[in-house]
Amino acid sequence: MRATAPSLVSSGNLLPASSARSKPLSVSARIADTESSRSMAGKWAQKTVVLPAQRRGCHLVTPRIVREIEQDLSEFKCGLAHLFLQHTSASLTINENYDADVRADTETFLNRIVPEGRSAPWQHTMEGPDDMPAHIKSSMFGCALTIPITDGRLNMGTWQGIWLCEHRDHATPRTIVVTLNGM
Repeated sequence: MRATAPSLVSSGNLLPASSARSKPLSVSARIADTESSRSMAGKWAQKTVVLPAQRRGCHLVTPRIVREIEQDLSEFKCGLAHLFLQHTSASLTINENYDADVRADTETFLNRIVPEGRSAPWQHTMEGPDDMPAHIKSSMFGCALTIPITDGRLNMGTWQGIWLCEHRDHATPRTIVVTLNGM
């Protein structure tokens, strides 16, 4: 889909950017062009979603996120959903949504590559032996996702889902700011 370029003002006449007209537009053409620009203008929506504390591990949260944003999401024909996790010891990722073994295997992998406990080499231990490893794991996956919106739905692959990866032993509720932008 190709969006039209915004209109430009030239010598006091409103001219569509794609036009090479030398005559001024009529009043009705100006109104139609302005209404067309408004309908093509982007819209925004934002919602904060608080997920309850989860046990340590990777959790499929797609249904919960969609349920929370569904009303706003349905108003977008085309756009982007941006999810931002407001924490440094958990992460977001998109991965397998069907087989729970993938989530368990991912947690096993993370625990093997990021050492934890009193013998681990970390200096930051004020909040417990799992805190610094949680920060590292969070940085590995990240705290933000961008997902396309098509016809009022998140446009992910058949087997894709949004995961919240909880990296702490004693988690707290996690806050995700979801920003929708599009038409």
